[in-house]
Amino acid sequence: MSTYPHLLAPLDLGFTTLKNRVLMGSMHTGIEETRDWNRVAEFYAERARGGVALMVTGGMAPNPEGGVFPGAAGLFSDQDIANHKVVTDRVHDAGGKIAMQILHAGRYAYSKDCVAPSAVKSPISPFPPRELDEDGIEQQISDMVTAAERAKEAGYDGVEVMGSEGYFLNQFLVAHTNKRDDRWGGSYENRMRLPIEVVRRVREAVGPDFIVIYRLSMIDLIPNGSTWEEVVMLAKAIEAAGANILNTGIGWHEARIPTIATSVPRRAFTWVTKKLMGEVNIPIITSNRINTPQVGEDVLADGCADMVSMARPFLADPHFVAKAEAGDAALITPCIACNQACLDHTFSMKIASCLVNPMAAHETELVLSPSTKTVGIVGAGPAGLSSALAAAERGMDVTVFDRADEIGGQLNMAKQVPGKEEFWGLVDYYRAAVAQAGITLTLGADATADDLKGFDEVIIATGVAPRDPQIAGQDGANVLSYIDVLRGKAKVGKRVAIIGAGGIGFDVAEYLATEDSPTENLEEWLEEWGVGDPSETRGGVRPEGPQPDAPVRDITLLQRKATKLGKGLGKTTGWIHRATLKMKGVQMVGGVNYERIDAEGLHVSFGEARENPTLIAVDTIVMCAGQVPQRTLADELDAIGIACHVIGGADVAAELDAKRAIDQGTRLVASL
Repeated sequence: MSTYPHLLAPLDLGFTTLKNRVLMGSMHTGIEETRDWNRVAEFYAERARGGVALMVTGGMAPNPEGGVFPGAAGLFSDQDIANHKVVTDRVHDAGGKIAMQILHAGRYAYSKDCVAPSAVKSPISPFPPRELDEDGIEQQISDMVTAAERAKEAGYDGVEVMGSEGYFLNQFLVAHTNKRDDRWGGSYENRMRLPIEVVRRVREAVGPDFIVIYRLSMIDLIPNGSTWEEVVMLAKAIEAAGANILNTGIGWHEARIPTIATSVPRRAFTWVTKKLMGEVNIPIITSNRINTPQVGEDVLADGCADMVSMARPFLADPHFVAKAEAGDAALITPCIACNQACLDHTFSMKIASCLVNPMAAHETELVLSPSTKTVGIVGAGPAGLSSALAAAERGMDVTVFDRADEIGGQLNMAKQVPGKEEFWGLVDYYRAAVAQAGITLTLGADATADDLKGFDEVIIATGVAPRDPQIAGQDGANVLSYIDVLRGKAKVGKRVAIIGAGGIGFDVAEYLATEDSPTENLEEWLEEWGVGDPSETRGGVRPEGPQPDAPVRDITLLQRKATKLGKGLGKTTGWIHRATLKMKGVQMVGGVNYERIDAEGLHVSFGEARENPTLIAVDTIVMCAGQVPQRTLADELDAIGIACHVIGGADVAAELDAKRAIDQGTRLVASL
């Protein structure tokens, strides 16, 4: 019997059957915009080979004004249809099914030509939209229908009509963005007219034997969002209009509540989808922070949905489903919901990939060909482990050395931070993958030059050491390193100053301010961020707002730069960290000079003139003042003529950049 009987059960749609209950949700990767259709085809085909039942492409624009940015991909011509047929043919040859998402961005379009139900500017775009007239609305409907027809002609198995996340169709539903007084505005019956009309006419155009998914916003997470009664009314109307499946959207992009970051509890919103079960007769898909087969199985067994959507987990591991079927769940490369290489790349106009799997969206470029070389690697952190696994995949004989008694390097500190519990699973995965690959581990002792003689290739991934900030009095008993704090080796007082407000400083602040991580307790997390039941509060936003637990320490976070603290944090997650510390009452101070430390606390001044001398009276000062490369061994090898490759923090100490370290390790090995 399968370990995951619900997850791996087929789903009969009448005219076609999905082989399991797993949807690869839509992600914008940017690869369609490269116009390299072999690359696009291989990205999706690799996921089809991995066993997913149905994939949904990144959003395809129905027309130029509906694109998320100028030049966004869509099916505008016969040549576009031919290009997309390369993708669908490759997916079908791999045994998969694929649907194309039709995404009209509305006022979220990053373009001066954006359109919307009303001229209400988005807070996440600089461009005010043009309000559509009756003819303009008809043109948008017609273009979306045409996109569906072209998708069918291109060989897609279906389309997903994007009606959530605050995009165009969603904008018509909510009075905040729809100020109209004609038949497309006013009452909810009028406001929901557009999505219903789109689905009805799409179904009419594509015929009965074609999958039509509607992605419905189950909880808007914005003030004055939809009520639950309205959500149910729309769901029933969309079913009647001809949709085969309802997919779940959670939160508008402008919502100030996190929905997919690593600090969000697993399956945090499946309770919302469960409320809709039984209200409609078509399958319902639930989504957000489902990243292991067991979580997916539990969601379905609990009756929360008929199917689960996972997007980023298929960046992390395209063979997610196949490994689950084979009983190899421990070998699934886990999505840690960090956003660093996927969403952060997307919003920076870069090709999306994956921190834990740099090959994602680079399948045709980053190839691990067979080799019989021997490789010695020093360092079992992210850089060393990524290079070790890539080398083993090439067939190389790999030995990894590390002075610590366990693998993981500084991941073992990161996993202690509230909201970063997913790092525990990442270290567990590395442990299982290293064992399965037959990699030799030599732990608990410093590697020497003698240990590395005789290897064909030597890779140094020895990481970083804390930078010395050279502050008078820093050797006092009240001064600690972030390393000792995160490893739990030091007693920290109730009043704390943290020197350095980079990623580590923010992590230490969250660690010291929080007693019990809300990421591990859904009810606490919902209360902390002010999320309510949409049947009780419109849009699922509690009127009283966020209600976090009181901080366990008084914390001041400081930096030398006069810029905004946290400016260098992740593009899509930095605001979450800043908001969390603000809720915890952390004082953030920039533009300081560290004058000295004594028994009273930290003495600082401000500006180039060192004005306004101030005592920050604290019990403990924690040093997070940056890092320097730890490359002593590499220098020793150079001195005696042993060639080596230096990667990760030992190469460049830029915070604790696991994304760069893992990518660098993988690419180095591919090039050997």
